[in-house]
Amino acid sequence: MYEVKSRVRLSEVSDNGCMTLPGIINSFQDASIFQSEDLGVGTKYLEEQKKAWVLSSWQVEILRYPKLGEEIRTCTWPTGFHGFFGDRNFVMKDQNGEVTAYANSIWVYMDLASGRPTRPSEEEISRYGMEEPYPMEYASRKVPMPEGGVKTSPIKVRKYHIDTNHHVNNCQYVQMAVELLEENGMEPDFSGLRVEYKKSAVYGDILYPSYKIQDGISTVLLGDENGKPYAVVELKHKGEQNDEIGRKASIDD
Repeated sequence: MYEVKSRVRLSEVSDNGCMTLPGIINSFQDASIFQSEDLGVGTKYLEEQKKAWVLSSWQVEILRYPKLGEEIRTCTWPTGFHGFFGDRNFVMKDQNGEVTAYANSIWVYMDLASGRPTRPSEEEISRYGMEEPYPMEYASRKVPMPEGGVKTSPIKVRKYHIDTNHHVNNCQYVQMAVELLEENGMEPDFSGLRVEYKKSAVYGDILYPSYKIQDGISTVLLGDENGKPYAVVELKHKGEQNDEIGRKASIDD
């Protein structure tokens, strides 16, 4: 298990003084990147190999949002490699060791030269190692597209949306979805989310969002002008989580 110790920064909180959902996701992403860098298979290595780990899906469950200045620990570890897929868990804890959020993610290893998925080498897999999956209820990586959703204003991809792979950063899609719902009167009281990434948007692309709210679930489609999705974001409002997902799962230190 890889662990990053930090405190909740002012740049990570909303006007209520608590960490935002994108702030939690960024902490998870950063932990996985730091592990790869420390293992010698980070951004420079991948660039030289013309490879990239591309996120296919998120499932994030929130028990509570840490407050400004709180000490937090973000833990991550791979749980399996199968074909060109890699599975990775995340857990965020407070200074008392209580879990505040946890997540599952599925990644695809891409050959950037061919533009196709490829298997990671045995040597690459051995560097990461594997541990047991986190005890949570695992949802499908497929997120249903909203039918008959409300269309909203297009979003142009800006430079600040782009990551080191020259694509829109994974968390930026979540940020767009959260802001879209807030602008349409929704409270950001999310207890969890799922995201399915379909294709990568790049600088200059135009995203055409639509959203639908049903049974406490807000689903946001971020697609192209023809409705083909870049990402589908499903946000679960408080009160909709079941006993299994809502329980305070524990993990050994």
